[in-house]
Amino acid sequence: MSLRLVLLVVVLAAVTLLFLPLQLLAMRFAPRHAGLLPMLWQRVARFMLGMKVRVEGVPTTARPLLLVANHVSWLDIVTLGSVMPVSFIAKQEVAGWPVVRHLARLQRSVFIDRTRRSATAGDGAAIAARLAGGEALVLFAEGTTGDGVQVLPFRSALVGAAARELGEGAITLQPVAIAYTALQGLPIGRLRMSDVAWHGDMDLAPHLAALVSTGAIDAVVSFGTPVVLAAPGDRKRVTAAAETEVRSMVRAVRASRGRTATPA
Repeated sequence: MSLRLVLLVVVLAAVTLLFLPLQLLAMRFAPRHAGLLPMLWQRVARFMLGMKVRVEGVPTTARPLLLVANHVSWLDIVTLGSVMPVSFIAKQEVAGWPVVRHLARLQRSVFIDRTRRSATAGDGAAIAARLAGGEALVLFAEGTTGDGVQVLPFRSALVGAAARELGEGAITLQPVAIAYTALQGLPIGRLRMSDVAWHGDMDLAPHLAALVSTGAIDAVVSFGTPVVLAAPGDRKRVTAAAETEVRSMVRAVRASRGRTATPA
Protein backbone atom coordinates (compact mmCIF):
# COMPACT_ATOMS: atom_id res chain seq x y z
CA MET A 1 0.00 0.00 0.00
CA SER A 2 1.45 3.37 -1.04
CA LEU A 3 2.06 6.19 1.43
CA ARG A 4 -0.38 8.40 -0.52
CA LEU A 5 -3.14 5.82 -0.12
CA VAL A 6 -2.47 5.41 3.60
CA LEU A 7 -2.55 9.19 4.07
CA LEU A 8 -5.77 9.45 2.06
CA VAL A 9 -7.49 6.80 4.19
CA VAL A 10 -6.31 8.33 7.48
CA VAL A 11 -7.32 11.89 6.58
CA LEU A 12 -10.73 10.94 5.17
CA ALA A 13 -11.45 8.70 8.16
CA ALA A 14 -10.67 11.59 10.50
CA VAL A 15 -12.80 14.04 8.52
CA THR A 16 -15.66 11.53 8.40
CA LEU A 17 -15.61 11.08 12.18
CA LEU A 18 -15.53 14.86 12.63
CA PHE A 19 -18.43 15.47 10.23
CA LEU A 20 -20.54 12.44 11.16
CA PRO A 21 -22.58 13.80 14.09
CA LEU A 22 -23.12 17.14 12.37
CA GLN A 23 -24.24 15.46 9.15
CA LEU A 24 -26.67 13.15 10.98
CA LEU A 25 -28.20 16.19 12.66
CA ALA A 26 -28.44 18.04 9.35
CA MET A 27 -30.09 15.06 7.65
CA ARG A 28 -32.62 14.82 10.46
CA PHE A 29 -33.45 18.46 11.14
CA ALA A 30 -32.20 20.53 8.16
CA PRO A 31 -32.33 18.35 5.03
CA ARG A 32 -32.18 21.36 2.70
CA HIS A 33 -28.70 22.12 4.07
CA ALA A 34 -27.50 18.54 4.41
CA GLY A 35 -25.51 18.80 1.18
CA LEU A 36 -22.93 21.24 2.52
CA LEU A 37 -20.82 18.90 4.65
CA PRO A 38 -20.67 16.18 1.95
CA MET A 39 -19.45 18.85 -0.49
CA LEU A 40 -16.71 19.86 1.95
CA TRP A 41 -15.82 16.17 2.46
CA GLN A 42 -15.52 15.73 -1.30
CA ARG A 43 -13.27 18.79 -1.50
CA VAL A 44 -10.95 17.25 1.07
CA ALA A 45 -10.97 14.01 -0.96
CA ARG A 46 -10.27 15.99 -4.12
CA PHE A 47 -7.28 17.67 -2.48
CA MET A 48 -5.93 14.38 -1.14
CA LEU A 49 -6.26 12.80 -4.60
CA GLY A 50 -4.26 15.64 -6.13
CA MET A 51 -7.15 16.72 -8.32
CA LYS A 52 -7.76 20.04 -10.03
CA VAL A 53 -11.33 20.64 -11.19
CA ARG A 54 -12.29 23.41 -13.59
CA VAL A 55 -15.89 24.51 -14.04
CA GLU A 56 -17.40 25.70 -17.30
CA GLY A 57 -20.89 27.11 -17.38
CA VAL A 58 -23.07 27.89 -14.39
CA PRO A 59 -25.13 25.52 -12.23
CA THR A 60 -28.74 26.65 -12.29
CA THR A 61 -30.44 27.73 -9.08
CA ALA A 62 -33.79 26.38 -10.31
CA ARG A 63 -35.45 23.69 -8.22
CA PRO A 64 -36.53 20.88 -8.40
CA LEU A 65 -33.30 20.12 -10.27
CA LEU A 66 -32.13 16.92 -11.92
CA LEU A 67 -28.54 17.07 -13.18
CA VAL A 68 -28.18 14.66 -16.11
CA ALA A 69 -24.53 13.64 -16.49
CA ASN A 70 -22.25 11.19 -18.24
CA HIS A 71 -20.45 8.64 -16.09
CA VAL A 72 -16.76 7.77 -16.40
CA SER A 73 -15.58 6.52 -13.02
CA TRP A 74 -16.21 6.34 -9.28
CA LEU A 75 -14.11 9.51 -9.34
CA ASP A 76 -17.13 11.37 -10.77
CA ILE A 77 -18.62 11.40 -7.27
CA VAL A 78 -15.65 13.39 -5.98
CA THR A 79 -15.38 15.53 -9.12
CA LEU A 80 -19.00 16.68 -9.25
CA GLY A 81 -19.73 16.35 -5.53
CA SER A 82 -16.95 18.83 -4.73
CA VAL A 83 -18.37 21.48 -7.05
CA MET A 84 -21.85 21.94 -5.54
CA PRO A 85 -24.12 20.37 -2.92
CA VAL A 86 -25.75 17.38 -4.61
CA SER A 87 -27.07 13.91 -3.93
CA PHE A 88 -26.52 11.01 -6.30
CA ILE A 89 -28.89 8.44 -7.75
CA ALA A 90 -26.99 5.17 -7.30
CA LYS A 91 -27.63 1.58 -8.29
CA GLN A 92 -28.94 -0.67 -5.53
CA GLU A 93 -25.72 -2.73 -5.43
CA VAL A 94 -23.85 0.24 -3.94
CA ALA A 95 -26.01 -0.08 -0.81
CA GLY A 96 -24.27 -3.41 -0.16
CA TRP A 97 -20.65 -2.33 -0.68
CA PRO A 98 -18.51 -2.21 2.49
CA VAL A 99 -17.61 1.30 3.67
CA VAL A 100 -18.90 2.88 0.44
CA ARG A 101 -22.52 2.24 1.42
CA HIS A 102 -22.12 4.28 4.60
CA LEU A 103 -20.49 7.17 2.75
CA ALA A 104 -23.22 7.01 0.09
CA ARG A 105 -25.93 7.25 2.74
CA LEU A 106 -24.22 10.24 4.35
CA GLN A 107 -24.17 11.79 0.85
CA ARG A 108 -27.95 11.16 0.90
CA SER A 109 -27.82 8.94 -2.19
CA VAL A 110 -31.05 7.56 -3.65
CA PHE A 111 -30.67 3.84 -4.37
CA ILE A 112 -32.56 2.51 -7.39
CA ASP A 113 -32.98 -0.93 -8.93
CA ARG A 114 -31.92 -0.88 -12.58
CA THR A 115 -32.38 -4.65 -12.99
CA ARG A 116 -36.19 -4.66 -12.82
CA ARG A 117 -38.36 -2.50 -15.08
CA SER A 118 -41.21 -2.94 -12.59
CA ALA A 119 -39.18 -1.01 -10.00
CA THR A 120 -39.04 2.16 -12.12
CA ALA A 121 -42.28 3.64 -10.75
CA GLY A 122 -41.16 3.21 -7.15
CA ASP A 123 -37.72 4.59 -7.94
CA GLY A 124 -39.34 7.57 -9.66
CA ALA A 125 -41.42 8.26 -6.57
CA ALA A 126 -38.32 8.18 -4.36
CA ILE A 127 -36.48 10.56 -6.69
CA ALA A 128 -39.51 12.87 -6.93
CA ALA A 129 -39.81 13.07 -3.14
CA ARG A 130 -36.22 14.22 -2.82
CA LEU A 131 -36.56 16.69 -5.68
CA ALA A 132 -39.72 18.11 -4.12
CA GLY A 133 -37.68 18.77 -0.98
CA GLY A 134 -35.49 21.17 -2.92
CA GLU A 135 -32.46 18.93 -3.38
CA ALA A 136 -30.35 18.77 -6.54
CA LEU A 137 -29.99 15.15 -7.65
CA VAL A 138 -27.43 13.75 -10.08
CA LEU A 139 -28.59 11.09 -12.54
CA PHE A 140 -25.84 9.29 -14.46
CA ALA A 141 -28.13 8.80 -17.41
CA GLU A 142 -26.02 6.24 -19.27
CA GLY A 143 -26.94 3.74 -16.57
CA THR A 144 -23.35 2.55 -16.28
CA THR A 145 -19.81 3.86 -16.55
CA GLY A 146 -18.30 4.28 -20.00
CA ASP A 147 -14.73 4.16 -21.24
CA GLY A 148 -14.17 7.87 -20.69
CA VAL A 149 -13.97 8.55 -24.42
CA GLN A 150 -17.44 7.73 -25.75
CA VAL A 151 -20.68 8.96 -24.20
CA LEU A 152 -23.19 6.11 -24.11
CA PRO A 153 -26.90 6.61 -24.94
CA PHE A 154 -28.88 8.26 -22.14
CA ARG A 155 -31.84 6.44 -20.60
CA SER A 156 -35.01 8.41 -19.96
CA ALA A 157 -37.20 6.04 -17.90
CA LEU A 158 -36.30 7.50 -14.49
CA VAL A 159 -36.69 11.04 -15.81
CA GLY A 160 -40.23 10.25 -16.91
CA ALA A 161 -41.09 8.38 -13.73
CA ALA A 162 -39.99 11.30 -11.54
CA ALA A 163 -41.83 13.80 -13.75
CA ARG A 164 -45.06 11.83 -13.48
CA GLU A 165 -44.84 11.95 -9.70
CA LEU A 166 -44.14 15.68 -9.53
CA GLY A 167 -46.57 16.80 -12.22
CA GLU A 168 -46.19 18.85 -15.40
CA GLY A 169 -43.59 21.56 -15.64
CA ALA A 170 -42.07 20.78 -12.26
CA ILE A 171 -38.58 19.46 -13.05
CA THR A 172 -35.62 21.37 -14.45
CA LEU A 173 -33.03 19.22 -16.22
CA GLN A 174 -29.48 20.49 -16.64
CA PRO A 175 -26.96 18.57 -18.76
CA VAL A 176 -23.56 18.10 -17.10
CA ALA A 177 -20.41 16.83 -18.83
CA ILE A 178 -17.54 15.33 -16.85
CA ALA A 179 -14.20 15.02 -18.63
CA TYR A 180 -10.75 14.02 -17.38
CA THR A 181 -8.10 15.85 -19.35
CA ALA A 182 -4.66 15.25 -17.82
CA LEU A 183 -2.64 12.98 -15.54
CA GLN A 184 0.51 14.40 -13.97
CA GLY A 185 0.24 17.35 -16.34
CA LEU A 186 0.12 15.21 -19.50
CA PRO A 187 -3.00 15.08 -21.72
CA ILE A 188 -5.02 11.88 -21.36
CA GLY A 189 -5.37 10.01 -24.64
CA ARG A 190 -7.34 6.84 -25.32
CA LEU A 191 -4.60 4.60 -23.98
CA ARG A 192 -4.28 6.35 -20.61
CA MET A 193 -8.01 6.90 -20.15
CA SER A 194 -8.24 3.40 -18.66
CA ASP A 195 -6.21 4.72 -15.71
CA VAL A 196 -9.17 6.95 -14.83
CA ALA A 197 -12.23 5.22 -16.33
CA TRP A 198 -13.74 2.50 -14.17
CA HIS A 199 -16.04 0.17 -16.03
CA GLY A 200 -16.90 -3.40 -16.86
CA ASP A 201 -15.61 -5.94 -14.36
CA MET A 202 -12.89 -3.76 -12.83
CA ASP A 203 -12.40 -4.21 -9.08
CA LEU A 204 -12.81 -0.96 -7.18
CA ALA A 205 -9.98 -1.32 -4.64
CA PRO A 206 -7.08 -1.92 -7.09
CA HIS A 207 -8.35 0.82 -9.41
CA LEU A 208 -8.61 3.28 -6.52
CA ALA A 209 -5.14 2.39 -5.23
CA ALA A 210 -3.57 2.79 -8.66
CA LEU A 211 -5.25 6.14 -9.28
CA VAL A 212 -4.29 7.48 -5.85
CA SER A 213 -0.68 6.50 -6.54
CA THR A 214 -0.79 8.33 -9.87
CA GLY A 215 -2.17 11.60 -8.46
CA ALA A 216 -2.25 14.99 -10.23
CA ILE A 217 -5.57 14.53 -12.06
CA ASP A 218 -7.12 17.36 -14.07
CA ALA A 219 -10.88 17.34 -14.66
CA VAL A 220 -13.49 19.63 -16.18
CA VAL A 221 -17.15 19.87 -15.20
CA SER A 222 -19.28 21.61 -17.82
CA PHE A 223 -22.82 22.79 -17.08
CA GLY A 224 -25.16 23.01 -20.05
CA THR A 225 -28.44 24.78 -20.74
CA PRO A 226 -31.21 24.07 -18.19
CA VAL A 227 -34.50 22.86 -19.65
CA VAL A 228 -37.87 22.58 -17.92
CA LEU A 229 -39.54 19.24 -18.58
CA ALA A 230 -42.97 20.46 -19.65
CA ALA A 231 -44.65 17.05 -19.41
CA PRO A 232 -43.66 13.43 -18.69
CA GLY A 233 -44.32 12.63 -22.34
CA ASP A 234 -41.43 14.89 -23.31
CA ARG A 235 -38.89 12.84 -21.35
CA LYS A 236 -37.39 11.06 -24.38
CA ARG A 237 -36.96 14.26 -26.36
CA VAL A 238 -35.51 16.23 -23.45
CA THR A 239 -33.20 13.40 -22.39
CA ALA A 240 -31.97 12.96 -25.96
CA ALA A 241 -31.27 16.70 -26.17
CA ALA A 242 -29.31 16.50 -22.91
CA GLU A 243 -27.29 13.59 -24.31
CA THR A 244 -26.47 15.58 -27.43
CA GLU A 245 -25.35 18.58 -25.38
CA VAL A 246 -23.20 16.44 -23.05
CA ARG A 247 -21.50 14.85 -26.07
CA SER A 248 -20.84 18.31 -27.50
CA MET A 249 -19.42 19.61 -24.22
CA VAL A 250 -17.11 16.60 -23.80
CA ARG A 251 -15.80 17.09 -27.35
CA ALA A 252 -15.30 20.82 -26.74
CA VAL A 253 -13.30 20.19 -23.56
CA ARG A 254 -11.04 17.68 -25.28
CA ALA A 255 -10.54 20.02 -28.23
CA SER A 256 -9.48 22.92 -26.02
CA ARG A 257 -7.67 21.50 -23.01
CA GLY A 258 -5.79 24.70 -22.40
CA ARG A 259 -8.82 26.95 -22.17
CA THR A 260 -9.15 28.84 -18.91
CA ALA A 261 -12.24 28.13 -16.84
CA THR A 262 -13.65 29.17 -13.48
CA PRO A 263 -12.05 27.22 -10.63
CA ALA A 264 -14.48 25.41 -8.34
